[in-house]
Amino acid sequence: MSNVLEVKNIEKYYGNKSNLTKAIAGITFNVGKGEFVGIMGASGSGKTTLLNCISTIDRVTAGQIIINNQDITKLKGNKLNKFRREELGFIFQDFNLLDTLTSYENIALALTIQKVNPHEIDKRVNEVAEQLEIKEILDKYPYQISGGQKQRVASARAIITNPKIVLADEPTGALDSKSARQLLETFENLNQKLGATILMVTHDAFTASYADRIIFIKDGKIFNELIKGEDTRKQFFEKIIEVQTLLGGDLNDVI
Repeated sequence: MSNVLEVKNIEKYYGNKSNLTKAIAGITFNVGKGEFVGIMGASGSGKTTLLNCISTIDRVTAGQIIINNQDITKLKGNKLNKFRREELGFIFQDFNLLDTLTSYENIALALTIQKVNPHEIDKRVNEVAEQLEIKEILDKYPYQISGGQKQRVASARAIITNPKIVLADEPTGALDSKSARQLLETFENLNQKLGATILMVTHDAFTASYADRIIFIKDGKIFNELIKGEDTRKQFFEKIIEVQTLLGGDLNDVI
């Protein structure tokens, strides 16, 4: 399996010598093509900072992050913007849809910016909408659809450009249990049937149980790692809870 993402001994510090915070203190891992990987950790563990560095929202203090054989820590300005736009897909907790655009227009926006042919845009939007079962809401605005539908529209927007990796930040955090389950089944479909590579930050053990592998972060370092393998989702969930207990997390926050 070829690696889509290589994180090599990255560090991220904030502040100065007299008041230095080590948000990430030497993290190394790879994500292979077509993997679905979850990152978990308590609040303040460094998991969100890690995702921000991988997503190019933040810059590392030291180390390398290589996506599709390109060291993104060396990219700046227009090259960085182009890379982010063409190689990464983003799914946020609060959807980040534009209220003045329909679902169709929100999904198509990235292709429009890339000046893709309108006929090709229409074809690709309808294809991804059918895959995610949202064709019936393409003409609706965000305020006219449910939270679960918004997140599926956001998922369609994230994969419409065929990114090398989809980055999801607490994607079920704003959803009720039914919508969360539907979204996770969507992720499963994206991963297993469409071959999407997904890296997801979550604090929720049930959400994490849909991934193939979980990387646990504590105090800016990798604390543990679980691979689903032949486990059922219930068995994997129970193992995640065990590690959460070792981390000292509040189980009321993760079940």
